[in-house]
Amino acid sequence: MELLFLGEPMIEFNQTTPDGPYVQGFGGDTSNAAIAAARQGASVGYLGATGADVFGDLFDGLWRGERVDTRAVLRMEDAPTGLYFVTHGPQGHVFSYRRAGSASSRYGVRHLPHDLLKQAKVLHVSAISQAISDVACDGVFEAIDIVRKAGGLVSYDTNLRLKLWPLARARAVIEATAAMADIVLPGLDDARLLTGLETAGEIADHYLALGARHVALTLGADGVLYANRDTRERIAPHVVKAVDATGAGDAFDGAFLAELLATGDGVAAARHANAAAALAVCGYGAVAPLPHRADVLALLEKEKGN
Repeated sequence: MELLFLGEPMIEFNQTTPDGPYVQGFGGDTSNAAIAAARQGASVGYLGATGADVFGDLFDGLWRGERVDTRAVLRMEDAPTGLYFVTHGPQGHVFSYRRAGSASSRYGVRHLPHDLLKQAKVLHVSAISQAISDVACDGVFEAIDIVRKAGGLVSYDTNLRLKLWPLARARAVIEATAAMADIVLPGLDDARLLTGLETAGEIADHYLALGARHVALTLGADGVLYANRDTRERIAPHVVKAVDATGAGDAFDGAFLAELLATGDGVAAARHANAAAALAVCGYGAVAPLPHRADVLALLEKEKGN
């Protein structure tokens, strides 16, 4: 398969209106990104663990329906699938997590499928998966090492969650991991905290200097800055009616990787992913609004005509 995603799948309960009912959905940044990539037509597999519970059954059905290869997903009898709740208010969406002792937090070095990792063109991992436990963090580093030694590429989202670990530890681990990555996918606010740098250009230069071949820095309402060693381009945002930004960054990651593998063109991949992320904020939940390839191409064509 082309793309392997390693991380923490979580069941989502999203309150779509204040004081309203919670709607069950799916989340976990790397799982969302895997589905986003699959909806763009990439060949995708997932590595990780769920509980041997009803929520694990739901994920199994979801991934199979999205054509995500699940042969390496473990079902743990003694650990549950993680959960989170989303509420919405004047300050945006607020997350509450139930992940302590989850199956994902126990997935580590001894569980990794070496054969699949050696075959992957790209492995995508996230700082969240490193933050949930020492076992999971060690597993991410080992997976990266296996892929690099086999000649594959590593993609890394620097997703920073300060509720999971202190900033000093996050900085150390994320900086070390970014130095092993070929593709770095940071968000501006997180990157400012992690690097101490302010401007998008400085941050892109920082990750390129660590060794990245591609840096796609998401800028929220200001679009994206894509940079490699020869080129950089600022990509303007799309104007959409946003209702929930829960999975926007994950939509970007998956669409970027799928398009980069399909075209080999980082700028084209960033433009494509920028459009995918815009469409992903137009519905509630992390997975349901993730666009299919035809939707992304239609938005790009529409913008081209304006």
